[in-house]
Amino acid sequence: MYQNYIFDLYGTLVDIHTNEQKNYLWKKMCALFSCCGASYEPSECKKAYFSTIALLEQHAGVPDAEIQIEDVFGKMLSEKGVAPTDTYIFALGNAFRVISRDYIRLYPGVMEFLSDLRLAGKGIYLLSNAQRIFTEPEMRFLGIYDLFDGVFYSSDIGLKKPAPGFMEKLLDHYKLDRKKSIMIGNDVSCDTGIANACQMDSLYIHSNISPALTEETVPATFFIPDGDFTKIPSLILK
Repeated sequence: MYQNYIFDLYGTLVDIHTNEQKNYLWKKMCALFSCCGASYEPSECKKAYFSTIALLEQHAGVPDAEIQIEDVFGKMLSEKGVAPTDTYIFALGNAFRVISRDYIRLYPGVMEFLSDLRLAGKGIYLLSNAQRIFTEPEMRFLGIYDLFDGVFYSSDIGLKKPAPGFMEKLLDHYKLDRKKSIMIGNDVSCDTGIANACQMDSLYIHSNISPALTEETVPATFFIPDGDFTKIPSLILK
């Protein structure tokens, strides 16, 4: 049995759907930028958002680098001559996520499994390609944030899965024995891929938002093809 359980978040623990293309989002974001003193038209705002992301990613200059979305909103404010204060950026970031999100919920069995691991004294960790400004409020809303012994967001580290260095930073920071740890996720490249690169066991669960599989076999220690999270305990708690 493992001592440490390292989870992906979206598509593994959390079922979510966002839509950053809908017109309603950009109309509302223009109104919010206006409240900060920055004037945008919806199409201009949308173009500036995605082009700024691309520019910052290009400037990062390394594979699997992760930007901070706060820098995107900050640059968009600056382009309109507005000082990018933390208050403005936090308001824009939170509103953007809430408006773009269609739904968010835990998969069945998630809360029970995390609670059981906590009661058993196991280490529970998160390794997520995510922006803290979006994700921490969502984890708190879902009631799971305080169940984790450690949370690593790619936006904080500057790296994202499948870069092995992202996992290595978590293992080093919490002094985890990789032989007693397992990575659980819904993406073959990011989750089982990073585990294999770091010589760790993994569990792959093919959920409703997993990327399409391109191989008949999945390079994981355990495999749940039907997305049923409630099957995980019986596989790895034998």
